[in-house]
Amino acid sequence: MLVLAHISDLHLDGSTRATQRAERVRERLWELPGHVDALLVTGDIADHGTEAEYEEAARILGLRSGDAPFPVLTCPGNHDSRAPFRKALLGLPATEGPVNGAHVFDDATVLMCDSSIPGSDEGALDEETYDWVEATLDELDGSLPVLLALHHPPVALHHPLPDSYRLRAPHRLAALMERRPEIAGLITGHAHTATATTFAGRPLVVGPGVTWTLRLPWEGEGAADREAPVGLAFHVLDDEGRLTSHFRVVT
Repeated sequence: MLVLAHISDLHLDGSTRATQRAERVRERLWELPGHVDALLVTGDIADHGTEAEYEEAARILGLRSGDAPFPVLTCPGNHDSRAPFRKALLGLPATEGPVNGAHVFDDATVLMCDSSIPGSDEGALDEETYDWVEATLDELDGSLPVLLALHHPPVALHHPLPDSYRLRAPHRLAALMERRPEIAGLITGHAHTATATTFAGRPLVVGPGVTWTLRLPWEGEGAADREAPVGLAFHVLDDEGRLTSHFRVVT
């Protein structure tokens, strides 16, 4: 059984508010060593994509100090910038290609996929990323269930804001999943609302936002509820390959 904590959309911008909200959820998660196998952070970690914002994120998430009690797995979102993301957050050379990463656990594999398009709020998995996913799945040879994590949801969530900037060409991702039964589900961010639906016959779970929560059309005026508490999710992938998600708030 694999237990994954999940946060998204920190939008760190140098403000005290953004930092305090990220630190609040960090403090909650750091209380759980031995119970959580990894933390997924599905994009929009920075608000402007600057090195200073990623240095702050690295400090909060323990990525450079090594004080995180479990692996912290990241992928970029539309507010992120690949070169500073690599340099200041991950400590890697500041190159511009997609930031993808495979993480093999005893019971499953998580593929963190870069759906960002430099200069655009929309998302896409480019040729390099699709080739990487296919090659990684070939190497794994179906021996473990796989979760795909990316920033942009590939389906409409019935709110005009996230639905305006979702993943392009979702049919291609659906075709990949139909060929690959080992993919147990999709985990995304971007929409700032805890959401559960399906895509290509598998679970699709959208993590809540750290910085603010999306107000649905029937919940009042204005998209951003900045007073809502910080949200996080816990995903459990059991020995039967079934994905179960739990959502929590941190006050």
